[in-house]
Amino acid sequence: MRKRYIIAGGITLLVILIALEDWQVSFDFGGLAPSNPSQTVTFWGISTLIFLLTVTLGFMLFKTIFKLYLERQRAREGSRIKSKLVFGALALSLLPVMFMFGFSYVILNRNVDKWFSRPGEGIKIELVDTAVALGDEVQGRAQSLANWLALQPGMLDGSADPTQVCADNRIAELRVEDAKSVGRILCADRQPNGAIAGQIFTARAQLAGGETLIVRLRPRIDLAAKQSAIQTFVREYDQLSANKQAYRHLYTLFLLLIALFILFVSTWIVLVLARQISIPISALLEAAGQIRKGNLSHRVSANATDELATLVRAFNEMMQALEANSRELESRRQFTEAILESIPTGVISLAGDGSIQRVNRALQGLFPSDRVSVARRLEDLFPPEDLREIRYLMKRAQRTGLAATQLDIEADGHVRHLALTVSALSTRQHPAADRRGFVLVLEDTSEILRAQKAEAWHEVARRIAHELKNPLTPISLSAERIARILERRAYTPESQRILHECASTISREVESVKTLADEFSQFSRFPSAQPVPRDLNEIVRHALNVFSGRLEGIDLRTDLAGDLPLVNIDPEQFQRVIVNLVDNAAEAMRDSLVKRLLVATRATSAETVELLVADTGSGISAGDKEKLFLPYFSTKGRGTGLGLAIVSQILSEHGARVRVEDNRPAGARFYIEVPVATVVELEARA
Repeated sequence: MRKRYIIAGGITLLVILIALEDWQVSFDFGGLAPSNPSQTVTFWGISTLIFLLTVTLGFMLFKTIFKLYLERQRAREGSRIKSKLVFGALALSLLPVMFMFGFSYVILNRNVDKWFSRPGEGIKIELVDTAVALGDEVQGRAQSLANWLALQPGMLDGSADPTQVCADNRIAELRVEDAKSVGRILCADRQPNGAIAGQIFTARAQLAGGETLIVRLRPRIDLAAKQSAIQTFVREYDQLSANKQAYRHLYTLFLLLIALFILFVSTWIVLVLARQISIPISALLEAAGQIRKGNLSHRVSANATDELATLVRAFNEMMQALEANSRELESRRQFTEAILESIPTGVISLAGDGSIQRVNRALQGLFPSDRVSVARRLEDLFPPEDLREIRYLMKRAQRTGLAATQLDIEADGHVRHLALTVSALSTRQHPAADRRGFVLVLEDTSEILRAQKAEAWHEVARRIAHELKNPLTPISLSAERIARILERRAYTPESQRILHECASTISREVESVKTLADEFSQFSRFPSAQPVPRDLNEIVRHALNVFSGRLEGIDLRTDLAGDLPLVNIDPEQFQRVIVNLVDNAAEAMRDSLVKRLLVATRATSAETVELLVADTGSGISAGDKEKLFLPYFSTKGRGTGLGLAIVSQILSEHGARVRVEDNRPAGARFYIEVPVATVVELEARA
């Protein structure tokens, strides 16, 4: 392809050169017709210079444009901007020269026309007529003077001196001739006859007796010289006028030569400047292409000056820094991959559209390996009920950056308990358009839960034993007292009172054991939630109606937000949560001087509704906050420790979250975050 372009370009250039040579050889000077060899050499020299400049300029332009065409065809880096620079520079050089040449050509033609215009022709004719009229005037004066002198007999017979008359009238010679041309000179100036003959006007007058008076009058100016000069000027003017077109062509050639020279120099300068700009830019674009391909070791080696040299140097420094950063990032990536592949925690990287980008090896231990290998989205790994929980966590992570929950999944016939943590790469507080996505970390907590359950049951057994010992001791003592009375068979009024007291004690403690057994049974057989879309404010009002007339001395305040979105909850179980929290708050404020209870609701986001229960009681210590929702942990003297454990279980089944904070100046604040009902849940209700 390149060879074909070179051949075509060579043929085109050859045709242009032949055409220019033919034009130069057949160059016609118009009407100039040089009259001597020096003029011929001058004209041919000018035409040769014009021809050489035209060929050189054409070759430069053809070579430059042809190279640009080849670069554009091959889609080389920087070819487009190089073309714009070159053509723009050529336009900046060509247009001013063309305008200058056109304007100068018009001015030249107008000046040449003015030189040989009608006023000039009129001046020439008037000069000729004036010279002729002046000669006629002097000739007439000489004739008049001759006629006058012929009438003055004193001048002719010698009685009067004619010298003064000759001097006053600038008479060069005054004489009288007879019929035989023999005469006498009456007066004459001292100049030679030859000189006089060329500068005088002769007049004749007949005298009586057949003689002739000849007057030779010398004009006041050298009229012959003036007439000769006028004739010379007229001849030169006529010659110039005849060669007007030739001179027009000559000046046009000079103008064209100057224009071509300026165009050649300016074109050469702009091409050099364009090359100095385009070569570094092309090199920078080529380097950018190498960066795009991942080759960070490429460096720009183009020679540049001024700001372009600074740009090239800065670009190379940037490339060096990028290469160093790339090596460091690659090292960190390998280190991170090594960590991800070695840790026992499963990791899933999600793109912004929810597609799975990569997983680590530990994830295959949590799910069937065949399912992990073909998984492209979360739907391929998790069932629909877990997906809803995960998506809720992802929305929450976008607000806070991090969210966590517990999941139970079934794999290979076994149920695994997983701790799921969702981390958002871009949050609302710190948006990053180039880092949209999530990282899901799944930790198998089955063994930990088993150990926790064993520890919990150990604690349950210890607490049950302790709770059973408390009523059994008074029962045992009461039974011994009854036995002693029966042994003595002393049925006195005092013994009857003791028997009645012991029976009451036994009945009361047995009821306590029964209550303990009922609560334990209820906790172990707690029914599963049946959530439906409901108004949280309505459930709060129903729950507070339970305490009507029972919160004496407590300032109960409610702050229920209007237009709350519906939440998907089990009304009865959630009402029990509110009752339990309010009951605990009232118990905590038993000994408080200020007894104020606040129940409030609000929508924290489009996906979450928050319930607040705040009191001014004794508060909760930092150590107790961690154990607050464990079974059989209680801060009350006679509490069973199952109330908040039941609250935690209900909230967990609803996908809700609870957190405890200190109230100011005293007391505790319980925050419950409940997810808003989805469109699918609302449609199912409808």
